[in-house]
Amino acid sequence: MADVKNITVIGAGTMGHGIAQVAAQSGFQVTLCDLKQEFIDNGLRRIIQNLDKGIERGKLAEEDKKSALAKIKAITNLEEAARDADLVIEAVLEKIELKREVFGNLDRLCPQHTILASNTSSISLTEIAAATKRPQQVIGMHFFNPVHIMKLLEVIVAKQTSDDTLQTVLAVGSKLGKETIVVKDSPGFATSRLGLALGLEAVRMLEAGVASAEDIDKAMVLGYNYPMGPLRLGDLVGLDVRLNIAEYLFKEIGEQFRPPELLRKMVAEGKLGQKTGEGFYKWPSK
Repeated sequence: MADVKNITVIGAGTMGHGIAQVAAQSGFQVTLCDLKQEFIDNGLRRIIQNLDKGIERGKLAEEDKKSALAKIKAITNLEEAARDADLVIEAVLEKIELKREVFGNLDRLCPQHTILASNTSSISLTEIAAATKRPQQVIGMHFFNPVHIMKLLEVIVAKQTSDDTLQTVLAVGSKLGKETIVVKDSPGFATSRLGLALGLEAVRMLEAGVASAEDIDKAMVLGYNYPMGPLRLGDLVGLDVRLNIAEYLFKEIGEQFRPPELLRKMVAEGKLGQKTGEGFYKWPSK
């Protein structure tokens, strides 16, 4: 089992900045890499906001914040980001072509021992691994938003993933303070497949006028003890992300994942949820 000390996170967006934060708080040296400095700056700003909230709530000390930030190096140079990585976690857009391009570049730039992990929530790890010459060292590490709060880490093993890679990633997950589940590579894995099935049905119900978004969500929160309703969750995840996953699962699995027209319409109109200020709900600007 490999000893992981340096973690590189590719993508400083919604998931990437959270992964970088948790890794730094867990004692890893972290390199956060993205294409543009503005993306890096936004990611660092959100990390600082998360840490400040932890201090306000009495869960962190000021020293904890300083220690975490000191462990994060933020850069836009992929070659430099890959140079010393023991583990790379990719958190770019949920598009197979983009992920394969990133993994091909990482395979060329990273040391031979580096494990390459994807935060994908639905795309085949076997397809991603095929872009590299080290498929035995490719694995899925699917985190949940917000990363610093959600306890689950879904670990996905492709056909070629070695047991040594799996055991190393499970050990990293434990050090990150996560509860891990191991899932075989299949469309949507466990969480996205189940969660999206419920989410899409909730959209269809709203589309058909069965009930309001608030009442559909309340039904699941109060009737089934869900912490959050499926429509509100969709707003938090991003309706564009939901649509991309639905399109993929519709192609791979079948009719039950056909995206509702309402979802397509909202994405086309730029109503993507919390990040744009409007989705199934209105969200105050930050």
